[in-house]
Amino acid sequence: MMTDIDQLDDHTAAAAFRRLVRHLQHRTDAQNVDLMGLAGFCRNCLGDWVADAGGLSKDEARGAVYGMPYTQWKAEHQQPATPEQIARMEASVALNARVEQEAALDEALEDTFPASDPPAMTEPK
Repeated sequence: MMTDIDQLDDHTAAAAFRRLVRHLQHRTDAQNVDLMGLAGFCRNCLGDWVADAGGLSKDEARGAVYGMPYTQWKAEHQQPATPEQIARMEASVALNARVEQEAALDEALEDTFPASDPPAMTEPK
């Protein structure tokens, strides 16, 4: 049986999110460019999502995700990206754009179609 992520209670979701953030704080060897190339998101994305959800500035939210100011993390842990890493990241970001476009289309269609057909379409003539 599969559970819809939106059905998780806030306590469970928050605990899992905090565990993910702590894991990423510990695994400084996992470079953002690699995360983007494999999963289409990175620590900056998480920080931006936190900022959007919580009304924080991007700097505040990214600091919470990194466990320190982003500029400090970047100076201490970020390695130069290779051309291969950049190519994987760009391909992954392109997939994100397609998914986001499909989600936007789905949302737009939901807004334009009524829950049921109007009577003129369903009543016999």
